[in-house]
Amino acid sequence: MGTVRHMRVLIAPDKFAGTLTARQAAEAIAEGWRRTAPTDELELVPVADGGPGFLDALQASLDGELLPLTVQGPLGEPVPAAVLRVGGAAYVEAAQACGLHLVPADRRDPTRTTTYGVGELVLAAVVAGARRIVVGMGGSGTNDGGAGMLAALGARATDAAGDATAALAQGGGALGAITAVDLAVPRQRLAGVQLVAATDVDNPLLGLRGATGGYGPQKGATPEQVMALEGALERYAAAVGRRPDGKDPAVALGAGAAGGLGYALLALGAERAPGIESVLATLGLADRIAAADLVVTGEGCFDWQSLRGKVVAGVAAAAQGQGRPALVLAGRVEVDAREYAPHGISGALGVVDDLQARGRREQEAFERPAGALADLAARAARTWSGPA
Repeated sequence: MGTVRHMRVLIAPDKFAGTLTARQAAEAIAEGWRRTAPTDELELVPVADGGPGFLDALQASLDGELLPLTVQGPLGEPVPAAVLRVGGAAYVEAAQACGLHLVPADRRDPTRTTTYGVGELVLAAVVAGARRIVVGMGGSGTNDGGAGMLAALGARATDAAGDATAALAQGGGALGAITAVDLAVPRQRLAGVQLVAATDVDNPLLGLRGATGGYGPQKGATPEQVMALEGALERYAAAVGRRPDGKDPAVALGAGAAGGLGYALLALGAERAPGIESVLATLGLADRIAAADLVVTGEGCFDWQSLRGKVVAGVAAAAQGQGRPALVLAGRVEVDAREYAPHGISGALGVVDDLQARGRREQEAFERPAGALADLAARAARTWSGPA
């Protein structure tokens, strides 16, 4: 008579972009897994890097207080957002205030979009008493070098005609005429606060790999606008100048993150921390993995980019460090074992492949994403758990 293995399974997926949040994905995987292995012990830990879903993932696992706010969106309209306060720390998701998802496709113009709302979130965290503020970055629809955020924090600017402070909040296209930026007020407001820029992008502010050259077209910039924005950011960086410690934030790793928002944070003295590593450390994932027999992670499309600092790679690396196998359940799998095995991933299964193998329509992955993912998890559990 066979024995039953009671597996301890840590379920730690990213969002499935466009269909499921990280929390919804974790719940779907758990629901399917329990069908096959009802006695397994499951721990659900939704994960995100610094981009959209950052706050949701942290809130799902931390005993923190969510402070709801209304801030200025990328086009100047009011948008709902929040600050997550956990003890003396606060977490801000920049995409809530300047995300590309907030800009309709027919209005995408990174010469006009602003990060002003991000500054409002940071200021709210300061007012709430936070002594450490982590700003998660990714998925932005802006290219203003963080000038809008600086304006919200009280920065002043001048041009050849005099005061030009208003230009800081008018998008990247308005920065070209600025000749000087005064950061005295923002630095005063952030005195004694540890500022952390959480991003997995290591691009500098300028150049082919910079904020504009690397990501401007994705945000709607035409070739002409890319050239104009690059020139404007170059003049803006010259106007901001070096930090009091003599370092040039424009050339620092991560300065080009979120359309240059990383640059503005670094100019204010922030330290850069890889987004996924920051989240995993905050969630105490190493200890959770050590207590598990298997780690299940996943995302919408598991491809070569997934292996370069995204959630799946971060979770798998942490599992590998603890000697635990990692299984990826994704909407679609576009890499093979030769590519993912060196990253500590023991197997990868895709919803689309599963549907096709069962003679089902691929469209079901979008029509019933949670159900299709749960079905895949139920089948995966037959291999990874259940009767010995």
